[in-house]
Amino acid sequence: MSEVNIEKNTGMMGVWNKFKGLHPNIAQFIVFFILSAGMTVLQLVLMPLFKLIFAQTSLLSTSLQVFQLGHNFDGSAYYVFDYAAGSLASGGGGGLGYFLAVQITLGIAQIINFFAQRTITFKSNSNVWKAAFWYVLAYILITIGAAAAQGFYKAPIYNLLINTWGMGSMGETIADIITMIINSTISFLIFYPIFKIIFKQEPKKLA
Repeated sequence: MSEVNIEKNTGMMGVWNKFKGLHPNIAQFIVFFILSAGMTVLQLVLMPLFKLIFAQTSLLSTSLQVFQLGHNFDGSAYYVFDYAAGSLASGGGGGLGYFLAVQITLGIAQIINFFAQRTITFKSNSNVWKAAFWYVLAYILITIGAAAAQGFYKAPIYNLLINTWGMGSMGETIADIITMIINSTISFLIFYPIFKIIFKQEPKKLA
């Protein structure tokens, strides 16, 4: 690396370090946002891949509809996890295959996110197992909440793009991206204050 590039990089790092010193909370949030955006991109890559794999199996025609919470406006049952059998293009809910594609994708992304946020964003030195416990608990609750909310927008988005606008498989792909971004946004907004609590920087003990 040339001396010019070294000076340029040093200058950029100097500006960032100065900004971080003056605005530590804002700088922390920026790093959190960048890492979260990276996790969203990862999910957008993985989810269609897993979905394609499971679509080749009988899981596509296996219904998963659990935790009923009242009824929809048309009188049909409203489920927290509503993945009726059949492909989304044919009017189904993607079945157990779609559910697994979403959950495996989220699981991989959240495991990576846990260590990245703990180490890079919050530089936490607290007990990792204790933090992991609260993280998993929060993840389960957020997943259930996000799944319940998904019932309001999932079907309309897929129906609009696939059927109303007649976009077919392209519409399904776009709908996948939109729903994943919505899920990621919900997690993003809720996880930051949770991370502030569980990822602490404990004072180092003197020898």
